[in-house]
Amino acid sequence: MRPTAEQVIALTDKVCADLLDEEYAGLARQVVAKLARKRPSPLQSGRAATWAGGVVWALGQVNFLSDPSTKPYVAHDDLAAAFGLSKSTLGQKAKQIRDTLKMTWATLEFLRAEQIDDNPMIWFIEVNGLPFDARELPIEIQVEAYLKGIIPYVPGLGRDGTAAAMAAQRSLRFAL
Repeated sequence: MRPTAEQVIALTDKVCADLLDEEYAGLARQVVAKLARKRPSPLQSGRAATWAGGVVWALGQVNFLSDPSTKPYVAHDDLAAAFGLSKSTLGQKAKQIRDTLKMTWATLEFLRAEQIDDNPMIWFIEVNGLPFDARELPIEIQVEAYLKGIIPYVPGLGRDGTAAAMAAQRSLRFAL
């Protein structure tokens, strides 16, 4: 029987609830959805547990899950045991997933909020041919970089402030 996205998500949700957190579960759902939308979907072959383990393993790799200084932290052996698979099987499936989705430590859609905040490479932008840390630039430039999709949020406003400012801006446009 072919695994379905729902079967894979059920497994990732369970392991994330047991070992990780809701943020990892949400990211895993996004990854599975992207894989399911591919044509042909790679989910059409293999076992659901292998796909689920590969998804969480791939996310763990780009978010440094096996680094004891991160929270949450899970050792490779524990993650493999949670899915009932070998580390080599999970590693191979994770590589396939990372390659298919071009998943790296710099791909914002696959990173935890803490990783985005702490990753200096995500914040470097080019202004007039020179690299700058967007967090150190005037807010006007930060807003422009955010609106162009170059940075994940306006550092001067913070993650929540950016969301609120953009919502207010959208409501003003509709009011006019």
